Amino acid sequence: MVHRDGDQTLQAAILSIKLKLQPDQDVEKMCTPLLLQDKTNLVEDYVGEHPELQSKLLQILDTWCEPGFNIRDITRQYQGLSRYKPEKFNRRTLSKLVFRLLDRFNIDPALCPNVINQRHLRTLNYLFYKRFVEKTMTEENWTDHVQSTVGENRWLQGHLAQLLMSHCDLNTAARWAQRWALPKEMLSYGVAGELQKLQIQERVEEAPKAESYGESKKNNYYQLPLPRASIHFLQTWEETLQCWEKVLQPGQVVGIDMEWKPSFGMVGKPRVSLLQLALKDEVFLLDLPRLLEQAETEGQKEKLPHFIKMLYSDAAITKLGYGMLGDLNSLAATCSALKDTEEQAQGVVDLLRVDKQLQKSSIDWKKGVQKVNVPSPEQSYENRGFKQPEKGLSLLVQHVLGKPLDKTEQLSNWEKRPLREEQILYAATDAYCLLEIYERLCKDPTSFGLSSDLTESLVGKPGTKPRAKKQLNKQEGPSPSGQQCKGSQKETSCPSTPISPKEFSVVCDNMLQGLGRYLRCLGVDVRMLENEDDHRKAAEIARQEGRVILTSGLPYQTLQSQVAEGMCFSVNCSEKAKEQALQVLKHFNVQVSLADIFSRCQVCNCDKYLKVSRERMRQLVEGSRQAPGDGSTGRPARSKEKPRQSSDAAVTACDTAQPSDTLHRERLEGLEQRGASPVLVGGTVLQVSAIPPGVLDKADLTDFYCCTHCGKVFWEGSHFGRVVSQFQDVLAAGDKQSIYKLS
Repeated sequence: MVHRDGDQTLQAAILSIKLKLQPDQDVEKMCTPLLLQDKTNLVEDYVGEHPELQSKLLQILDTWCEPGFNIRDITRQYQGLSRYKPEKFNRRTLSKLVFRLLDRFNIDPALCPNVINQRHLRTLNYLFYKRFVEKTMTEENWTDHVQSTVGENRWLQGHLAQLLMSHCDLNTAARWAQRWALPKEMLSYGVAGELQKLQIQERVEEAPKAESYGESKKNNYYQLPLPRASIHFLQTWEETLQCWEKVLQPGQVVGIDMEWKPSFGMVGKPRVSLLQLALKDEVFLLDLPRLLEQAETEGQKEKLPHFIKMLYSDAAITKLGYGMLGDLNSLAATCSALKDTEEQAQGVVDLLRVDKQLQKSSIDWKKGVQKVNVPSPEQSYENRGFKQPEKGLSLLVQHVLGKPLDKTEQLSNWEKRPLREEQILYAATDAYCLLEIYERLCKDPTSFGLSSDLTESLVGKPGTKPRAKKQLNKQEGPSPSGQQCKGSQKETSCPSTPISPKEFSVVCDNMLQGLGRYLRCLGVDVRMLENEDDHRKAAEIARQEGRVILTSGLPYQTLQSQVAEGMCFSVNCSEKAKEQALQVLKHFNVQVSLADIFSRCQVCNCDKYLKVSRERMRQLVEGSRQAPGDGSTGRPARSKEKPRQSSDAAVTACDTAQPSDTLHRERLEGLEQRGASPVLVGGTVLQVSAIPPGVLDKADLTDFYCCTHCGKVFWEGSHFGRVVSQFQDVLAAGDKQSIYKLS
């Protein structure tokens, strides 16, 4: 019998759990009304001790995610429920639930083919975006990931054929279709015709060429100052003995990095495929899966973990890393014998902490606004190219050593053997650059705005991980999903002294995008997950960039265990976004000044603006209206099918002032009017067509401010005053500041 009343349904589920009646009940009829009331935590408890019910529930959920299945056929049957929330009963929500249950109950993902196929399709779209839109992935890496994602799956092969036809010309699409043996019936008439013209070959020798990374481009990146002979790839225990003899020396300084195959949001924690140890004169690359397999075969599986623990626990050896806590978590997931390495670690220097200090203290990081270069008439969109802003370790290398890292191989398939030469060089460089950064900072820390006792203040532990919360007592009533985690305030320490929004960076889970917009409005560096992103992406971003995770409800339980203590905060999801923002700012003691408000672009998070006088803006607006074209705005599109906007992912967190008189008019000289709108050197199109004609006629309006990343235009208005009145409790006294209104 299905209980139509919501309270009766809850009581029936709780009673069934207490009396252990689940095996005798219909799991679909019991769990469906609970899911429609957003009681996923109770559903998890209901099947928690019954593997057969776990599998059956997952199969039911996967069936509901099948293409063409009408979910309304399910929801229509339960419209009489109290606390009925059908808007939360959709494929995206169900898909996330399936992945969480697969992970929690350690069930083979093959049980849920529909959900897995949808996740693979999102991965495929992402790979095409990285390759053909961003153009930041090499042909080899792209080919490896596409092949491993699609495999022999006919459904995915059909989508692969469609993506090829939408991103490539006919000849290129036909060559890839031949290389992957795509069935001809999946190809368009044009591609099939091109395929017939191609000579049948066992191996396509003239596949599309990757972008050339010749000497001219290499000169733009940091280069490893060691010969190839000094890089050692180790796959046997005998080969590692010389490595340990050199590394485990008192006083040694070791740069440590790890690589693993990108998961693209699939189930399970990443397993380390390569462990890099860099010394002053050589770099050792340890093939961890091969070494662990060999040790287990020989009955000595504790041998390698023993040496790794010796390295991390020896206070006389300085270990350098970047985001070391995340690396240690992945190491523990790879080898259970290394689970306590984090607690035993001594003498470690996490350069992510240095990075955060640099952003707070260094004069160079605090330069008011990015210099905007003016494109010459000879430049075009094609030769201007598309380049993502540097971030993370690459940005730190650029700041300290002068040039960024080449991250082209970052998304390599690190499990595939043999590794390519490009992968080997990339892996060695990532570890070795830590040594040079540390040496440069230790020699003259004050020139970077750091304290002179840099070594003493940073050498210690990588950070401690908060204990996971105990599971709810099943005799208690289930709390709703999306509850505020009352214990979160105990687990995140509040700074004793106030900090400014410039010193506070966060990543907002995808159910808190409203909160993210409010915080960004107040000058906080905010990244926001997209609706389709898995919650665990927040932990990955937090570890890589040193951000605090803002989340709510059940995801908090998972995320807070994946980052350092104090780096995950549970927001009360029953509050409105404005109240949530006040809660976060007060908890972390963030004091907002008038100068912080609207110091970041509300669209893309960038904090660098171009100041344009009213008369110059009038000329630009008139030129855009007279010029032929489609009047498109923002960055020029790179493909017919533009991906969903995710402006946060491409923005570098910079520490700069609010748009003000720090930008001078002479920076506008040579600004090109290309087509309908003016274009900056990086390809950014100023969105001048969005300015209403009446705004330019306001006598008291003297200047406009243009975001240098997305081209959005701001001007003085009344929105500033409204924000000030809403956030009086966290505002500090400050100088008068212009009022900005978003176009």
